[in-house]
Amino acid sequence: MTQSLLLALALMLVFEGVMPFAAPAVWRETFRRLAQLSDGQIRFLGLSSMLLGLALWMVLSVAFQ
Repeated sequence: MTQSLLLALALMLVFEGVMPFAAPAVWRETFRRLAQLSDGQIRFLGLSSMLLGLALWMVLSVAFQ
């Protein structure tokens, strides 16, 4: 279990690093726009991301069991 979590963290870091490496100007502009959102909008994006990740995790855990 710990190995799977560490592999998932490593993969997340790779994906998170692609945009700043490949297109730093686009990445910077995206974060500039995100900074202009209200707290409620940012919370909604965070909640949506968590729910999507949880749903994907559940689907994949059933598929690969």
